[in-house]
Amino acid sequence: MPDKLDGRVAVVTGASSGIGAAVAEALAEAGAAVVLGARREERLREVAGGIRERGGRVELRATDVTVLGDVEALAGLALDRFGRIDVLVNNAGIMPLSPVTELRVDDWVRMVDVNVKGVLHGIAAVLPTMLERGSGHIVNVGSVAGRRPFPGGSVYSATKFAVRSLSWGMQLELSAAHGIRITDVQPGVVDTELTDHIPDPSRREAFQSNWEERRSLGPRDVARAVVFAVTSPEHVNVNEILIRPTDQPT
Repeated sequence: MPDKLDGRVAVVTGASSGIGAAVAEALAEAGAAVVLGARREERLREVAGGIRERGGRVELRATDVTVLGDVEALAGLALDRFGRIDVLVNNAGIMPLSPVTELRVDDWVRMVDVNVKGVLHGIAAVLPTMLERGSGHIVNVGSVAGRRPFPGGSVYSATKFAVRSLSWGMQLELSAAHGIRITDVQPGVVDTELTDHIPDPSRREAFQSNWEERRSLGPRDVARAVVFAVTSPEHVNVNEILIRPTDQPT
């Protein structure tokens, strides 16, 4: 849908690779100006360079979503350069899977910081301008794990259950009263760097080898779901999108 988002401005976190990069590219192709945030600035520059080569408008800022000031600065960049924020895609996330019996408390805390607090920081950074304008769209990238836990993913699933509950509650508070739409996109297995976060090498290799003969989702598949939600008519609020590979049995 070329130019469907012409004149709109989207902020995307975790945009240096995977789903975030694909979402940024797809939104730019649909006509939006995009503002990219992630910790790896060099990777952000590569993504932004590709968008510019295709004629897109893009800005970037190194951003750690666990730091509220960083996310506020990212939103400020969007307002300074483009004058508005229409869409926020809260995509940054980590997945250091492990059984709870291993007591990897540092990993648990980091998941909560990135997957939950990072989403809250994004909301806090953009909500004032959306409330002032009486419109906007917040997309939280959750997971099928936010619908069902799985062995080794109890804490990760808990963070994604939090995202699902938060998205549901935000829709009740913000949509009818303030014109702000909310979408929770819940992917199944996606071919990204996320599995690289699994700390145990044997468990990481087992997870990855389990999908060697199966067709996983690609980042672009998830990006299409995001574009579908944000390009729906203003009176349509696509609250949840569950998207799994055909080959995913659970």
